[in-house]
Amino acid sequence: MPASLRCALVGTGAVANLHARAVAAHPRAELVAVTDLDPAAARAFAERHGAPAVHDDLDGLLRVQTPDVVLICTPPAVHREQAIAALAAGAHVVVEKPPAPSLDELDDMRAAATAAARHLAVVFQQRTGTAAAHVRSLLSSGALGRPLLATCQTLWYRDAAYFAVPWRGRWETEGGGTTLGHGIHQLDLLAYLLGEWQTVQARLWRLDRETETEDASTATVLFASGVVAQVTTSAVSPRETSSIRIDTQKATVTVDHLYGHGHENWRITPAPGFEGEARDWALPEREERSDHGPLLRDVFDAILDGRPLPETAADPARSLELVAAVYASAAADGAAVTPADLASHPTHRRGFASPVTDLRSGR
Repeated sequence: MPASLRCALVGTGAVANLHARAVAAHPRAELVAVTDLDPAAARAFAERHGAPAVHDDLDGLLRVQTPDVVLICTPPAVHREQAIAALAAGAHVVVEKPPAPSLDELDDMRAAATAAARHLAVVFQQRTGTAAAHVRSLLSSGALGRPLLATCQTLWYRDAAYFAVPWRGRWETEGGGTTLGHGIHQLDLLAYLLGEWQTVQARLWRLDRETETEDASTATVLFASGVVAQVTTSAVSPRETSSIRIDTQKATVTVDHLYGHGHENWRITPAPGFEGEARDWALPEREERSDHGPLLRDVFDAILDGRPLPETAADPARSLELVAAVYASAAADGAAVTPADLASHPTHRRGFASPVTDLRSGR
């Protein structure tokens, strides 16, 4: 166990700034090196974040710097090879979502982490924050009664310029559309709150954008606990929102936000007759918002202390399996897909390419 963590960052796009700030905020972590396909972008990034060393490629970085942690902030198509290289070099890996463009590739990454006795953490920061932890505890303890019905919405807006980036909107390079790239965050939070899923029935839609993948999807998820959830994901919704609603026997829990939530975004509304219990459901006085910072802090602390990953970074496959089930169901014309189906699926463990219903006018 190192006394402090020497961190390296691969890919210096927008999300990498959140990683760099989280490293800088940790008292026992330091950003020592970065690399990017665009050397000028890497140098500019380094100047903004404490002047770590800039390397031409990951192999050179790993050989020279021998980092303790590698933070991967690149497109998903290269996550497998970069993660496996970093793990083989003895580093722990923190990878941005989606962790891989297929379940098989994620399995390879997890196997490499096990073989190297290193952690593989996936960034699903919507799990973090004191409100999410509190609501999860209320749901799992039965304090709110049995959860019954849920809705999960990721209604975002991405214009034509967003899809004009060469690797976006293509099965081969992005792995999937808005379900994989956007909806996975709220699906991950939904599963974090409700537990294991039982079946998924879904369809993919192309409503307006020039994209090979979907720009919207709809799904019904049945959880093992009996909760029925309706899931809608969109990249064509001008009034953007990210929201989850869970109706239980005693209350309705809602979180409405966009890219991050604090206590002001959560609400617990008691059912008639249960108003007296509502005081016991109040959010804790201490507030921590959902963010990369708390997630990476807890991952770093676990590495430094030699502990398992925290619950906010555990189960790296759960939400990707849910997304895979959405695509697999769409490929089967909306038929129900179970975890057992997915475990031995003939195509959708290798990739998520699926039929998309094109409803664009005149096309």
